[in-house]
Amino acid sequence: MKTNRKLSHIVFSLCCVLAIALHRPQPAQAQSQPGRRFQQVAISPDGLRVAWVEQALNSDGDPATGNAIFVQELGAPGPARRIVASGMSMGGADSIAWSPNSKQLAFLSDASGETQLYVADMGEGKGRKLTSLTGSLEQPSWSLDGKSIALLFTENAPHMGGPLMPMSEETGVVDAKIYEQRLAIVDLASGKVRQVSPAGMYVYEYDWSPDSKSLALTAAHGAGDANWYVARLYTLNVESEKLTELYKPPLQIAVPRWSPDGKSIAFIGGLMSDEGFTGGDIFAVPANGGDARNLTPGIPASPAAIYWTGSNTITFAEAVDGQHGVSSLNVATGEISQLWAGPEVVSAAAMVPDISLSTDGKTSAVIRHSSTQPPEIWAGPIGQWKQLTHANDALHPAWGEMKSLHWMNGDTRVQGWLMYPTDYKPSQRYPMVVVPHGGPAGAAHIGWPDNFFNTNELSAHGYFVFYPNPRGSYGQGERFTQANVKDFGYGDFHDILAGVDEIVKTLPVDDDRIGITGWSYGGYMTMWAVTQTNRFRAAVAGAGLSNWQSYYGENDIDEWMIPYFGASVYDDPAVYARSAPITFIKNAKTPTLVLVGDRDGECPAPQSREFWHALKTLGVETELVVYPGEGHIFLQPDHRRDAMDRLIQWFDRYLKPKN
Repeated sequence: MKTNRKLSHIVFSLCCVLAIALHRPQPAQAQSQPGRRFQQVAISPDGLRVAWVEQALNSDGDPATGNAIFVQELGAPGPARRIVASGMSMGGADSIAWSPNSKQLAFLSDASGETQLYVADMGEGKGRKLTSLTGSLEQPSWSLDGKSIALLFTENAPHMGGPLMPMSEETGVVDAKIYEQRLAIVDLASGKVRQVSPAGMYVYEYDWSPDSKSLALTAAHGAGDANWYVARLYTLNVESEKLTELYKPPLQIAVPRWSPDGKSIAFIGGLMSDEGFTGGDIFAVPANGGDARNLTPGIPASPAAIYWTGSNTITFAEAVDGQHGVSSLNVATGEISQLWAGPEVVSAAAMVPDISLSTDGKTSAVIRHSSTQPPEIWAGPIGQWKQLTHANDALHPAWGEMKSLHWMNGDTRVQGWLMYPTDYKPSQRYPMVVVPHGGPAGAAHIGWPDNFFNTNELSAHGYFVFYPNPRGSYGQGERFTQANVKDFGYGDFHDILAGVDEIVKTLPVDDDRIGITGWSYGGYMTMWAVTQTNRFRAAVAGAGLSNWQSYYGENDIDEWMIPYFGASVYDDPAVYARSAPITFIKNAKTPTLVLVGDRDGECPAPQSREFWHALKTLGVETELVVYPGEGHIFLQPDHRRDAMDRLIQWFDRYLKPKN
């Protein structure tokens, strides 16, 4: 269920891969003109320049070129300037990081054939190559004295790894080789590269101390994908390479940030189902050791990114009631002041709430977008951003209006988003498709969608589309996020059903023409739904989970399950069976299309095949499509398009009147 960039190295083969019919007529889409995808934005520490990474897209919304880096002087006329690697004629560049004096920009580029670290002086605009390493490089960051750049380095990695991408074929001695992501430091003066974190430790995130002598990092022993869930907080002395454990969290931990006075390290801790999709409470622990203190107990939101903007102030981005927000925290008093909140998505690198801040916190930059406005780069004081780019002015949504809804399920208040049909007329009655989000620790929002599993397209085909945020989601506080522990498919599913009831009562939705679909945890919820009720007349389960007991031994990130189920499947199989769709499979009557990639390590293909096989055996109308070479997310444009074509045609077949 993870949805981050890290990849896995195990694959499960199926003996039956169904044929994929491609090149069908395409439904209406928003991407009718070439556009740009913004992948990262970073404001310089002095607040005078903004750098970003963008990629040209074709008219189908798929990449047309590699990544490119641009820099814009704030307050200065003229176009943005492109930053390139010296001698670069092919390849792309990304992972930008400003020097402390704002005069240089570090980035990663594969211009030389392998990804390496480059540094560009702002006066020249061309990056000089600093490294000649073999393996995977990630997350460059300057020391505050400007003398070194740290990065995450996986030596001799055969390819970038992690749970989202297609897993390597599993043959021979399994798990014989572990590629560890370690901290490496590049000395700017000599170009020398030194791996400073110990072998045997996989490093996930890090932050420099103010004196540039130490680093705070989250790390765990062994392979990376599963063990992120048991990572601990450490400090690492750069000179001696001494690693000191600082904090063992009860749940997940992310984004360590060293205070400007060097006395504290802040981080976000909480129940997180996905590396890179952070949510929880903000904690601080003394840098020399001691107890961690929860700085935001009971906050009705989910902080996702944190930045010290003073020795006693933390500015943080958050998911809040289905929206994104930015707030300020007084560390001494616990007082929180909301600086901005809105329905738009504001991020610095992904879809999660985040911003890029100048050192004084007065100026920021974001990638900003909504369901009606495609992504662009914005900069300025928090909440007073001015639009810098107009790369996507030609793009317009093909879907309808999106509105926030609230409803009650017993004593629980729930939020979600409802998208109207594109040509909505109150006098007509419409079918509706329910789309539970992945995670489960995630949230539906109203950002401009990616072209993978873009269910907004259903709106253009005459559907209401319902995106609920049931218990287990981010945006209502940690208590709400933890409310589905040992309860998958019960409280959260009834939150969704209560939302459907509310919509049917108040809007012209035909209760006899409602479907359900989702991907990952949303795929699980779809499989669960058709075993619990016959209310849904059609279903499409993408990368779902049908049997928690068998899933435990099939996936490559099993550590995520223990905080949710309370024990391993070997210690308490009953709690896993209680929430497994396969346990109740004989109740299923709903026609169900099942989609999955054959190399999915997060939600392995055998889970989809098991569900399809059961439905087929029981005489329920079903179809299984296994996409060759794909992982948890689909990379091949024809597979992405085919999956959406099949989804729309399946719902049209069962939810629209026959002519």
